[in-house]
Amino acid sequence: MSAAPATSGAVSSDAVIDALQSALAGEHACVYGYGVVGSYLSDDAQAGARRALEIHERRRDDLRARLLALDAEPVAALAAYTLPFAVDDGSSARELAGVLEERLGALYADLIGVGAEGDLREFATGAMADTAVRAVRWGAEPTAFPGLQGRPGMPVPEDESGQD
Repeated sequence: MSAAPATSGAVSSDAVIDALQSALAGEHACVYGYGVVGSYLSDDAQAGARRALEIHERRRDDLRARLLALDAEPVAALAAYTLPFAVDDGSSARELAGVLEERLGALYADLIGVGAEGDLREFATGAMADTAVRAVRWGAEPTAFPGLQGRPGMPVPEDESGQD
Protein backbone atom coordinates (compact mmCIF):
# COMPACT_ATOMS: atom_id res chain seq x y z
CA MET A 1 0.00 0.00 0.00
CA SER A 2 1.36 3.41 -0.92
CA ALA A 3 1.37 6.27 1.54
CA ALA A 4 -1.38 8.82 1.13
CA PRO A 5 -0.28 12.17 -0.23
CA ALA A 6 -0.34 15.13 2.12
CA THR A 7 -3.65 16.96 2.36
CA SER A 8 -4.61 20.34 3.72
CA GLY A 9 -6.15 20.86 7.16
CA ALA A 10 -9.56 21.57 5.61
CA VAL A 11 -9.73 17.96 4.44
CA SER A 12 -10.01 16.64 8.00
CA SER A 13 -13.57 17.91 8.44
CA ASP A 14 -16.21 15.39 9.49
CA ALA A 15 -18.02 15.75 6.16
CA VAL A 16 -14.90 14.89 4.18
CA ILE A 17 -14.10 11.93 6.44
CA ASP A 18 -17.69 10.68 6.06
CA ALA A 19 -17.43 11.01 2.26
CA LEU A 20 -14.08 9.19 2.30
CA GLN A 21 -15.67 6.40 4.37
CA SER A 22 -18.57 6.16 1.92
CA ALA A 23 -16.20 5.98 -1.05
CA LEU A 24 -14.21 3.28 0.76
CA ALA A 25 -17.39 1.31 1.46
CA GLY A 26 -18.25 1.65 -2.24
CA GLU A 27 -14.84 0.35 -3.24
CA HIS A 28 -15.30 -2.62 -0.89
CA ALA A 29 -18.63 -3.35 -2.61
CA CYS A 30 -17.03 -3.03 -6.05
CA VAL A 31 -14.25 -5.44 -5.14
CA TYR A 32 -16.87 -7.95 -4.01
CA GLY A 33 -19.06 -7.30 -7.04
CA TYR A 34 -16.26 -7.75 -9.53
CA GLY A 35 -15.63 -11.17 -8.00
CA VAL A 36 -19.16 -12.06 -9.05
CA VAL A 37 -18.87 -10.32 -12.43
CA GLY A 38 -15.64 -12.09 -13.36
CA SER A 39 -17.05 -15.51 -12.63
CA TYR A 40 -19.63 -15.13 -15.43
CA LEU A 41 -17.34 -13.68 -18.10
CA SER A 42 -14.72 -15.16 -20.38
CA ASP A 43 -11.84 -14.04 -22.56
CA ASP A 44 -11.48 -10.27 -23.07
CA ALA A 45 -14.44 -9.39 -20.87
CA GLN A 46 -12.98 -11.39 -17.99
CA ALA A 47 -9.61 -9.69 -18.49
CA GLY A 48 -11.41 -6.31 -18.37
CA ALA A 49 -13.12 -7.30 -15.13
CA ARG A 50 -9.76 -8.35 -13.69
CA ARG A 51 -8.22 -4.98 -14.61
CA ALA A 52 -11.17 -3.15 -13.06
CA LEU A 53 -10.84 -5.24 -9.91
CA GLU A 54 -7.17 -4.30 -9.63
CA ILE A 55 -8.00 -0.60 -10.01
CA HIS A 56 -10.67 -0.83 -7.32
CA GLU A 57 -8.32 -2.67 -4.98
CA ARG A 58 -5.71 0.09 -5.43
CA ARG A 59 -8.28 2.82 -4.83
CA ARG A 60 -9.59 0.98 -1.78
CA ASP A 61 -6.06 0.85 -0.38
CA ASP A 62 -5.52 4.53 -1.19
CA LEU A 63 -8.74 5.53 0.57
CA ARG A 64 -7.78 3.47 3.63
CA ALA A 65 -4.39 5.22 3.75
CA ARG A 66 -6.03 8.65 3.44
CA LEU A 67 -8.39 7.88 6.31
CA LEU A 68 -5.58 6.59 8.49
CA ALA A 69 -3.60 9.76 7.73
CA LEU A 70 -6.59 11.72 9.09
CA ASP A 71 -6.64 9.57 12.25
CA ALA A 72 -9.93 7.98 11.19
CA GLU A 73 -10.59 4.25 11.44
CA PRO A 74 -11.40 3.01 7.91
CA VAL A 75 -14.70 1.22 7.48
CA ALA A 76 -14.21 -2.53 7.05
CA ALA A 77 -15.51 -4.58 4.17
CA LEU A 78 -18.60 -6.69 4.78
CA ALA A 79 -18.37 -10.45 4.47
CA ALA A 80 -20.93 -10.35 1.64
CA TYR A 81 -23.05 -7.81 -0.22
CA THR A 82 -26.59 -8.03 -1.56
CA LEU A 83 -26.57 -7.66 -5.32
CA PRO A 84 -29.18 -5.34 -6.87
CA PHE A 85 -30.42 -8.18 -9.13
CA ALA A 86 -29.69 -11.79 -9.93
CA VAL A 87 -26.50 -12.40 -11.89
CA ASP A 88 -26.57 -15.66 -13.79
CA ASP A 89 -24.89 -15.05 -17.14
CA GLY A 90 -22.49 -12.78 -19.00
CA SER A 91 -25.14 -10.22 -19.86
CA SER A 92 -26.29 -9.73 -16.27
CA ALA A 93 -22.64 -9.72 -15.13
CA ARG A 94 -21.88 -6.83 -17.52
CA GLU A 95 -24.97 -5.02 -16.30
CA LEU A 96 -23.84 -5.46 -12.69
CA ALA A 97 -20.40 -4.07 -13.54
CA GLY A 98 -22.05 -0.99 -15.05
CA VAL A 99 -24.25 -0.50 -11.99
CA LEU A 100 -21.28 -0.90 -9.64
CA GLU A 101 -19.35 1.77 -11.53
CA GLU A 102 -22.30 4.18 -11.67
CA ARG A 103 -22.97 3.86 -7.94
CA LEU A 104 -19.32 4.32 -7.11
CA GLY A 105 -19.13 7.40 -9.34
CA ALA A 106 -21.87 8.98 -7.23
CA LEU A 107 -19.82 8.41 -4.07
CA TYR A 108 -16.80 10.10 -5.60
CA ALA A 109 -19.05 12.99 -6.70
CA ASP A 110 -20.11 13.29 -3.05
CA LEU A 111 -16.47 13.47 -2.00
CA ILE A 112 -15.87 16.31 -4.44
CA GLY A 113 -19.09 17.98 -3.30
CA VAL A 114 -18.11 18.18 0.37
CA GLY A 115 -15.18 20.38 -0.48
CA ALA A 116 -12.30 17.98 -0.91
CA GLU A 117 -9.23 20.05 -1.80
CA GLY A 118 -5.94 19.64 -3.63
CA ASP A 119 -4.75 16.10 -4.21
CA LEU A 120 -7.91 14.60 -2.71
CA ARG A 121 -10.13 16.54 -5.09
CA GLU A 122 -7.92 15.49 -8.02
CA PHE A 123 -8.07 11.86 -6.87
CA ALA A 124 -11.88 11.93 -6.51
CA THR A 125 -12.38 13.71 -9.83
CA GLY A 126 -10.19 11.21 -11.64
CA ALA A 127 -11.96 8.29 -9.97
CA MET A 128 -15.40 9.70 -10.84
CA ALA A 129 -14.43 10.16 -14.50
CA ASP A 130 -12.88 6.69 -14.62
CA THR A 131 -16.02 5.06 -13.21
CA ALA A 132 -18.16 6.88 -15.79
CA VAL A 133 -16.00 5.63 -18.66
CA ARG A 134 -15.92 2.09 -17.30
CA ALA A 135 -19.71 2.07 -16.74
CA VAL A 136 -20.26 2.96 -20.40
CA ARG A 137 -17.78 0.29 -21.49
CA TRP A 138 -19.86 -2.26 -19.59
CA GLY A 139 -22.98 -1.08 -21.41
CA ALA A 140 -24.48 1.60 -19.15
CA GLU A 141 -26.00 4.62 -20.81
CA PRO A 142 -23.72 7.66 -20.83
CA THR A 143 -24.99 10.58 -18.75
CA ALA A 144 -24.39 14.30 -18.91
CA PHE A 145 -23.53 14.37 -15.21
CA PRO A 146 -21.70 11.12 -14.29
CA GLY A 147 -22.31 10.15 -10.70
CA LEU A 148 -25.08 12.72 -10.31
CA GLN A 149 -27.80 11.44 -12.64
CA GLY A 150 -31.17 11.18 -10.90
CA ARG A 151 -30.11 13.02 -7.76
CA PRO A 152 -32.25 15.80 -6.28
CA GLY A 153 -31.49 19.19 -7.78
CA MET A 154 -29.82 17.80 -10.90
CA PRO A 155 -31.19 18.50 -14.38
CA VAL A 156 -33.24 15.75 -16.00
CA PRO A 157 -32.41 15.01 -19.65
CA GLU A 158 -35.28 15.94 -21.98
CA ASP A 159 -35.99 12.34 -22.97
CA GLU A 160 -36.50 11.43 -19.26
CA SER A 161 -38.56 14.44 -18.17
CA GLY A 162 -41.85 12.95 -19.28
CA GLN A 163 -42.51 15.95 -21.53
CA ASP A 164 -43.11 15.64 -25.26
